[in-house]
Amino acid sequence: MSQSNGREPGRRAGRERHRGAVTLRRQAIPTSTADQRLLDSRGRSDWKTRDAWRALRILSEFVEGFDTLADLPPAVSVFGSARSGPDSPECRLAEELGAALARAGYAVITGGGPGVMEAANRGASGAGGLSVGLGIELPFEQGINDWVDLAIDFRYFFARKTMFVKYAHGFVVLPGGFGTMDELFEALTLVQTGKVTRFPVVLMGTAYWQGLIDWLRDTMAADGKIGPVDLELICLTDSVEAAVRHIVEAEAALSAEQEAVREEAVARVAADQRDAAEAADERDAADSGGARES
Repeated sequence: MSQSNGREPGRRAGRERHRGAVTLRRQAIPTSTADQRLLDSRGRSDWKTRDAWRALRILSEFVEGFDTLADLPPAVSVFGSARSGPDSPECRLAEELGAALARAGYAVITGGGPGVMEAANRGASGAGGLSVGLGIELPFEQGINDWVDLAIDFRYFFARKTMFVKYAHGFVVLPGGFGTMDELFEALTLVQTGKVTRFPVVLMGTAYWQGLIDWLRDTMAADGKIGPVDLELICLTDSVEAAVRHIVEAEAALSAEQEAVREEAVARVAADQRDAAEAADERDAADSGGARES
């Protein structure tokens, strides 16, 4: 006699999808994601009735992210392929990196999935650091890895991507695919345009990234599409120690700049107050002199 463990025949445990606070399994999993439905321009007839509610759902994702991550310690976002095997060079590097960042006092933020993300979370958690995973609803099975201490599941990529930047002091990018490239070039664009300041971007894996760096220099920069200084936004290394040092030094430089700005502002206010006091003294002296003459 077969054992069903209380389940109906054909109701075996299978894949699941997280959609915000909701967990879906088996037949309940829809054939499309919230992002797909939002960006599908073919279903315009239901925009007036559905998009207003979507706007509230999008707002709720930002509120949930801001509220959950507001008290996060200094953090670094780590990106890389979900397809990398546990014994791959990039996963070994990611685990070492996660541990080094934790020892330097940083929380580690990843997409919460397998591969490089899981390795970085494992390294951070094993070293006693805070390991954060920002998951996303995808058409294929993924889920949050077991090494994440604090997890948020998002429906919308743009809400999730905001959290990667807002709560990070820098990015470290290991070998990956389209999603990894997307995060890399968004970070570079934000730094280049001044939307974020002194935001270190580290590429780890010189053999993997060198071709991209060569193309950026020899084609994009050579053709004037970016400036030579833009290439300095990227730190390329194979060294975990160098990567962490680059992030720490960038944070220290930013802190020094901010302190200098504060000191300049205080000095300017003090100077304005002195000038105002001297002007008042001169007016009082002039008034006193005029009174004596009369």
